[in-house]
Amino acid sequence: MNEMVQKPSKPGDVRATRQRAAREAATTPGADRVRVNDPDRTMANILQVATAEFADKGLAGARIDEIAALTSTSKRMIYYYFGSKEGLYVAVLEDAYRRIRRIESELHLEDLAPEQALRTLVGFTVDYQLANPDFIRLVMNENMHRGEYISKSATIQELNIPVIHAVRDVYQRGVAAGVFRPDVDPVDLHMSISALCFFNEANRHTFGAIFKRSLDTPAATAQRRESIIEMIVRFLRP
Repeated sequence: MNEMVQKPSKPGDVRATRQRAAREAATTPGADRVRVNDPDRTMANILQVATAEFADKGLAGARIDEIAALTSTSKRMIYYYFGSKEGLYVAVLEDAYRRIRRIESELHLEDLAPEQALRTLVGFTVDYQLANPDFIRLVMNENMHRGEYISKSATIQELNIPVIHAVRDVYQRGVAAGVFRPDVDPVDLHMSISALCFFNEANRHTFGAIFKRSLDTPAATAQRRESIIEMIVRFLRP
């Protein structure tokens, strides 16, 4: 799975690419028609641009004027769809969690043997977070707010229920098969997976600078991915 994930661009490159795409959408013939007649597409365009802006600048630093200028719509329409900057920020968080959970559901872990299912889930989490650095930055920003805005979203709570069910199912099947030890809380297991994968992306720049290690090469990425998978699997073995 890892070889399918390309090396992520630098944050500035990612943001610049998205800004160019948004500007092209805004100047493409028919953009006005999209704005008026296709609310779903308009909202998706707003969310795409706002994701990059909030990830890069945080809630306090992002500006609705700047977001509107990079979309195919207007400031007035952003307020119409999302109510406020805070409302847009919450919608961005919801969209970010919706995307990762939707792809997780397509792994079909229930069709795999317990250890293979666990390896698949952990490998996917490493790959997804490496390929989607904006997700990491959004979560980091929200933690700076002590979860204030996530806690207001029932949608985010509901979106994250299936992953706990999936982890619990894989773990319980592994216990029944005798390949996992029987004293682990599935929520703690999910937290351990998330912690290792999150740190891998969130701290690679500072860690690499302090310890003089390049963590961006394909070899380093593959080695770290395998290490995380093995740590989780061996943690669960009897």
